Parts: sequence; C-alpha cells; structure tokens
Amino acid sequence: MRYFILGATQARDERGLAVPLGGARLRALLAALALRPGRTVPVADLVADVWADDPPQDSPAALQALVGRLRRALGRDAVVSAPGGYRLAAGREDVDLYGFERLADEGAAQLAAGDAEGAARTLREALGLWRGPALADLPDRSGGDHGVRPEARRFAALRQRIEADLRRGSADSALAELTALTAEHPYDEPLHAQLIRALRDAGRRADALAAYERLRRTLADDLGTDPGPEPAALHAALLAEPPPSRAPAPDADPQGQARGNIRPRLTSFVGRERDIADLRADLARSRLVTLTGPGGSGKTRLAEEAAPPGAWLVELAPLDDPSAVPGAVLSALGLRETQLAAREDRAPVRRDATARLVEHLGRRRMLLVLDNCEHVVGAAAELAEVL
Repeated sequence: MRYFILGATQARDERGLAVPLGGARLRALLAALALRPGRTVPVADLVADVWADDPPQDSPAALQALVGRLRRALGRDAVVSAPGGYRLAAGREDVDLYGFERLADEGAAQLAAGDAEGAARTLREALGLWRGPALADLPDRSGGDHGVRPEARRFAALRQRIEADLRRGSADSALAELTALTAEHPYDEPLHAQLIRALRDAGRRADALAAYERLRRTLADDLGTDPGPEPAALHAALLAEPPPSRAPAPDADPQGQARGNIRPRLTSFVGRERDIADLRADLARSRLVTLTGPGGSGKTRLAEEAAPPGAWLVELAPLDDPSAVPGAVLSALGLRETQLAAREDRAPVRRDATARLVEHLGRRRMLLVLDNCEHVVGAAAELAEVL
C-alpha cells in the first residue's frame, strides 16, 4: 500500500488504484498516521491531530471506532494496535512526503556537485509529487503545525530547481515564473536575486537594474532595511558592466541602424512588470499575440513597452473604411510612395497594398503592432492572417 499526504490524503493499492476512504475524520486519521510511518503514535497525539480543538467527550473510544473504520478500508493489518497508541504498518518509502524529501536531498547534492542538468530533472520529479498543500486533510491548527516543515522543504526545492535552470542556461524560461514568485514573496531576497540574474542572463540589463530598484524600495519602505549581500553584489556588477551594444534589428536601414516608429516615452512605466514579462514570453513563442481589454486599460502602452527595438506601430483609430487597413500599414512603414513591382517589358506594374506588404515583409523579421483594431477588426484579422 502507498500513502499520499502531499495534498488530499490518499491510499493506493499495489495496482495503483485509490482505496475509498470515506469521511474527513478518516482521512485525517490516515494523514496523522502516515506522517509517522512505522512509529507508534500516542492516542492523545492522534486525538489532537484528528479533532484539533474540538475533541469528542470520550475521545479514546471515538478514536478506537475510527481506527476500526480505517482497518475496514485498508485491511485489518494496515493499522497496528500498540501500548498507548496505534501504528501504520508502512515504511518511509511508502509515503510520498518522504519520497519527496529523498529526491529533494538528491537534487540538492547534484546541484552542489555542479550537475545542473541532473539536479533540474531530480528536483522537478520531487516537486511533481505535490498535489496540493501538505497534510491538507488535517484540521487547520494541527495541519498547519505539521505542514510547516514540508512546505519549507518544498519552497527550498523550488528555489534550487530554478537555480539549476539558471545554471544550465534557461534564463528566458524562468522569467515568468520568477516574476510571479517575487510578486508573491516581495521580501524573499534569494528569489529576487534569481530574477535579477535571469534578466541579466537574458540580455535585459536595464530590466535587471529595475528589478533591483524595486526590491530596494520595497525593503526600505516596508522593513527599513537595505538589500543583502547577494542582490547588492549583483547590482554593483551590473553597474560596472558597459551597456551592451545592440545588434542591428532584423528590419534595419542600409547603415545597420534599427528602424521602427515607436518612440521612447518620457514617463516611467511601473506596476505591470509581470504583464510585460508574460507578453514578451508569448511573443517569443507565437507569431501572433492579441491584447484585449476595455478602453483606457493600457493596451497600447503595454505593447509599446514590451516591443523590441525596430518594432512598427500602426494606428488604425482614424480609419472609417476597413478596406483601408492594408494601406494604413503601408503608410506607417513608409512604403506608400514606393512601388514594389513585377516587371514585364521593363515597365513597373503597381501592386495592391496587401501584395506589396507581403513582398516587403516576407524578406524581414519584425514586430508589427496593429493598434485600435476594434472598429475594423475583421479587416485587421484578415491582414494579420495573410501576413
């Protein structure tokens, strides 16, 4: 029999089939016993774990009745009576919590030995055993007390898995997760240090400096402290680095200068770092990304902030004719007066706007932002699909 307490309490037989357990008290009793596999748990401790602050009047008799029900569910030999208490006939290897701890220790050792690939695999396997909060079926007080250590181990393993990913060069894939985690844990300096490193390793030096500044302000405003040695050292190293030279954008003029028509804003943009990180991650995976939301929610500014150098913004708000959408894109790209022509008899033949766009853009890799599409959405969608 295998027992699972990292989430809702479960028991599974040798075929991997779940054993029906019945009510909440029965699951709480099994969780309390599985927490100490092979050990005799005193009656008083089991009563406290199962009923917390509301024990029955004759709690030893109530516990004995509950043990009888658990034996009927698991088999009479699964729970052993012992002087002063009861014992689950199982070893640590039969309980998912201790399988997690074994794998977490193994992954930590691999990381310490410099095996980032192995550590990432092992720690992912360890974290994959979690299906919810530890000891979720124990009452709030006792469940919280017993769950503190497993949850702390889980968080440590998560940090180590992210560390393994960063060491094996997966900074880009870690960014969205780290952005969410640092928002959830604003005072966790090791996590913030990992976010700063991930941004630095992804070539986003300015964002890494901004991430440090957010941490510094949060700690100063809320706790009256400064960042510790690790984030401070990262910040100093970033300041010491010369700004990276930008490679020419995929759409560049003959002199190699990045083109595009999105001008830098004079005002700062704060509070939507996670949205920017998510949007950039989507752009790295998908050729078409759509931002939706009510008017005034900041879609245009978000698109501008997330866009790389060389991106082009096409403003569709002034249009009242959907058929004018391709022409508006041509104008935004500065191609309205340019004839991209097929030549027959050496004479230029004017092409329609969509065909000219396909010919021009087909040779380039660029980001095109179609803004304010609502009133011409059909034509904008058709053009986006063609491109």
